[in-house]
Amino acid sequence: MKRRVQLAAIVVSYNVRDLLRRSLCSLMQAAAHGVDSFDLQVVVVDNASCDGSAEMTASEFPQVRLLASRENLGFTRANNLALRELGFSTAVALPTAHPIQRRAPAAHPVNAPERDVAPANARPDYVLLLNPDAEVIDDALPRLVNFLEQTPHAAACGAELRYGDGSFQHSAFRFPGVLQVLFDLFPPLGVPGGHRLLNSRLNGRYPAAWWSRGEPFPVDFVLGAAMMVRGAAIDAVGGLDEGYWMYCEEMDWCRRFWRSGWSVYALPGARVIHHEAQSSRQRRWDAQVQLWRSRFRFYAKYRKDFPPGALTAIRLLVRARMAGEARRLEARFAAGELDGVELAKALAALEAISRSAASPMQGSSRSDDI
Repeated sequence: MKRRVQLAAIVVSYNVRDLLRRSLCSLMQAAAHGVDSFDLQVVVVDNASCDGSAEMTASEFPQVRLLASRENLGFTRANNLALRELGFSTAVALPTAHPIQRRAPAAHPVNAPERDVAPANARPDYVLLLNPDAEVIDDALPRLVNFLEQTPHAAACGAELRYGDGSFQHSAFRFPGVLQVLFDLFPPLGVPGGHRLLNSRLNGRYPAAWWSRGEPFPVDFVLGAAMMVRGAAIDAVGGLDEGYWMYCEEMDWCRRFWRSGWSVYALPGARVIHHEAQSSRQRRWDAQVQLWRSRFRFYAKYRKDFPPGALTAIRLLVRARMAGEARRLEARFAAGELDGVELAKALAALEAISRSAASPMQGSSRSDDI
């Protein structure tokens, strides 16, 4: 008898109860589109929310496996907690090859033998990472599952993200370089054609036209807001790197997939509404510090992949931007547009980012030096 695919969805939540409810409702509804082909189990990790998120999940979604943490574990540790609960080892494995290999791994043949029907709540074939501010639309789940079933060399695929108003949202990117950092820190919005530059390949974006074609296409990495990962690929490279508290962890994961011979794809048509950054907005400046710490960790970990002088240029760009932002905020304070408490928080964050940028970009251990 042909097996039923086992799918697990992990949702890590922090103080976004109403969005979490909508996200879980969307998962339950979307699962109905694949009821004949896969079994779905959902794991919610609540990161010590104080808005009743855990209580809501337990009372309104009894079929969901709830892991209520007493502390905020961050995005990466919380997802790894759920992965271990699902039966995966999350120990980070070193890549088998330094160059990024865009090829199918021989260990996963196309004509793999069928297996017997798996029981519900079995170790999943695929795992969906889904943000609590994301809502799965229509047949997105079976589209993602079917693609991975038919593409055995793909470690992961990402959904087509849309903002709450339905407009297009970039959800797949190239690995970052100096130009992407430059555009991020100094966006050319006042320059003729600046908007096109921001959405171009120079800034690591894939053309919106590629999404419009409706065909899957290989990418460097996809956002973890709605990312489906093959269980065998997790076995091959391990879980998310907990050196990232949040941000850049999915970029690092995809880098490790590529280095181990897998591929990563974007999947147009598998639509997910993403309300974006609802948890991190609650602590804006802390989130900015964490974002840049994660980026610096990524640059350091893969510094051998950057051309000579690139990381020095990135450090200088970041410090210049932080200094300019500090001057702008101080001017707003002098004009009465910003209170002293907010200014102090902002300046402390900018100083923390600048200190991180001033430090040599070195991996924290031999396992980071890849």
